[in-house]
Amino acid sequence: MVSLVPSITETLSAWGIEPVACTRYCERPDLAHVGGTKNPDLDAIVTLRPDLVVLDAEENRREDYDELVARGVTVHATRVTSVDDVDATLEELGQLVGATWRAAPLPASRPARGRAYVPIWRRPWRALGPATYGASLLARLGVAVVPDDAGPYPAASPEDVAGAVARVIAPSEPYPFAERHRTELEVAGPVTFVDGRDLFWWGVRTTDAIARLARVLDDAGAAVAGETALDDPRRS
Repeated sequence: MVSLVPSITETLSAWGIEPVACTRYCERPDLAHVGGTKNPDLDAIVTLRPDLVVLDAEENRREDYDELVARGVTVHATRVTSVDDVDATLEELGQLVGATWRAAPLPASRPARGRAYVPIWRRPWRALGPATYGASLLARLGVAVVPDDAGPYPAASPEDVAGAVARVIAPSEPYPFAERHRTELEVAGPVTFVDGRDLFWWGVRTTDAIARLARVLDDAGAAVAGETALDDPRRS
């Protein structure tokens, strides 16, 4: 089997199933790599003669799927656009690879805590929009993404949403947002940096990822509230 999806590689590994190859983004340096998610080495994959190649409609390209199928490779494509899709997707994948998926209860949904700008790329700027796995995960934490009317990954800069959001949630992938970007992101609002894998990698990590992100957002909210209280002129 070859996995072209980092989150699926992680899930297979947790199930004790080792792909013969994966992408260079799968965080498995011990496995053979067959390119990236958007530019897999199709010749190398075919040479491996895998019994199955797993890819994802969101993560990988349709033309690579079509080419593999045309070359006689058995391909399974997943499509996850919501937290609610995860269990059924993993059950189906498990049946294909001989694993049993036992879903863990998801943390309870949180009350609304405002709207957020979630940048996913820079130069040009792109943001997380609705009808995506990441947005559905944040919705369980009470966070609505902005813009919410321009497709799943709208073109939107911090300046475009200034005054429209309560916070910025900046993930470490697919673009590696980090402290050095804080100043330009703060144009939109207070910035919280999060692990992009927890926001975008669905699978065995989903339940724990929701809990981890909840703690990060709670801590960030408490910090902002504390700073606001300290700055309150009524305290002087």
